[in-house]
Amino acid sequence: MFGIGTPELILIIIIALLVIGPKELPKIGRDLGKALRSFQRAADDVKESITQGIEDAGKGVDHALNKEQKDEEEHYVKKRGADL
Repeated sequence: MFGIGTPELILIIIIALLVIGPKELPKIGRDLGKALRSFQRAADDVKESITQGIEDAGKGVDHALNKEQKDEEEHYVKKRGADL
């Protein structure tokens, strides 16, 4: 977790208790947890959108390549048919 070990985390909690106070600390912890959760959801949404965009672009490229390949095959078949 951010390269913070147990001793550092305990020190941060003690300082937070002294600065903020024991009454406000749980509320601030909850608010911080909600903010981090919201940030994580937003990051997941962005990642999903990018992944979906890449997949859609790949499908478009595959479709274009398949169409080009079909056109080439039809052209070859027509050419071979005319040669016979």
